Amino acid sequence: MPQKNKPISIAPTRDLIHSLPKVDLHCHLDGSLRVETLWELAKERGVELPANSLEELREYFKITKPFANLAEYLERFKIILPVLQDAEALNRVAYELAIDAAAENILYLEVRYSPVLHTENGLKLTQVMDAVMDGLRRAEKEVDIKTGVIVCGIRSISPETSLRLAELAVAYKYQGVVAFDLAGTEDQYPAKDHSKAFYLIHKNNINCTVHAGEAYGPDSIKQALHDLNTHRIGHGTRLREDGDLLNYVNDHRIPLEICLTSNLHTHAVQSLETHPLRLYYDCGMRVTLNTDNRLISNTTITDEYMTACTTFNFNLEDLNNLIIMGFKSAFMPYKNKVKLLERVLKALRKHRTPF
Repeated sequence: MPQKNKPISIAPTRDLIHSLPKVDLHCHLDGSLRVETLWELAKERGVELPANSLEELREYFKITKPFANLAEYLERFKIILPVLQDAEALNRVAYELAIDAAAENILYLEVRYSPVLHTENGLKLTQVMDAVMDGLRRAEKEVDIKTGVIVCGIRSISPETSLRLAELAVAYKYQGVVAFDLAGTEDQYPAKDHSKAFYLIHKNNINCTVHAGEAYGPDSIKQALHDLNTHRIGHGTRLREDGDLLNYVNDHRIPLEICLTSNLHTHAVQSLETHPLRLYYDCGMRVTLNTDNRLISNTTITDEYMTACTTFNFNLEDLNNLIIMGFKSAFMPYKNKVKLLERVLKALRKHRTPF
């Protein structure tokens, strides 16, 4: 006799994926502007762009082939950062990002950025934080979304700066900051150099995540785990190169923030088909799907889930599992997470049909 309430084993459609509740836990503010907003802000502020029209700018961000490496990919931030040096611009892009996320049925969004990168024109770190927080709160009042901020230290900037940013995260712990991160180029910039910042973060009972194993091998992930005691791993693409470490991450249920499209663009993988997502999922690891940079990688969370389904033959049951793992991995208080998960499970059950 067939089992009751067995999930439909079919390939989810784009419309279905769009309609389901989702999270985005790895989303960079300065890499996720609307292209129209970048164009308008640049014109208003006299910032030169590598395009003479909005349409040319759209084409510029349609990546047709991967970059040579992560460092080349990160060069595109130099185009965007000059327009994000005042409170009005930061407020606007934070607001729009949350609005756009909610339009895709993202119920919870973690926005990460490094405030120090937005002080070139004299903004104080606190002014940067307040502008972003206010933009996110405005969006929360208008649409069905909850947000959290992750403050990023940068590997290639001094450990002293990371410590300052960690202090900032501590100061804003109850004002919207949910975690601290270490981002940027991995090669030649060891995570362990920033251990003082992470010590302060742990001392103040704040969550943390670390970009690791994207452009550098498993040793980068080991440092993130054992020197910085991270709670999540950003990317972790090269974790598959060390089976013992992979099992450690799996056994300890350390979530991986997977970003398929950007991993292809940064040459972290040679092709989508060779991405280790399917291996990680089949091993029972806690994997989450995320956008990374909506503008720079020209993607959305719906695109990321659709790519996972078409590339790795994930069916509706797999999709539900990925969604649930995303919500379980969120940096939010336990009671809030339980309430949100109850809502999510109720929504997912609507798409499970008894035979």
